[in-house]
Amino acid sequence: MSITAERKTALINEHATKPNDTGSPEVQVAILTERINNLTGHFKSHVKDNHSRRGLLKLVSQRRSLLDYLKSRNEARYKTLIEKLGIRR
Repeated sequence: MSITAERKTALINEHATKPNDTGSPEVQVAILTERINNLTGHFKSHVKDNHSRRGLLKLVSQRRSLLDYLKSRNEARYKTLIEKLGIRR
């Protein structure tokens, strides 16, 4: 369910805006999206896992907040990020 350290490093390198960038909204949204996708696959086989479902909803709302922040600051970066990650809005 969680992402590996190698995958997390790859996501950081792929979405970083500058070297050693781990805190930009793009990186945070990419990591959250990976975790959300993993949990979504988990629910295909564990339908009644409501405790994890609550965690999934928290991740989705956190990602939504970061995307709203990014959209208010720089809409071009927002549009490229949702296009790159395949997030529908």
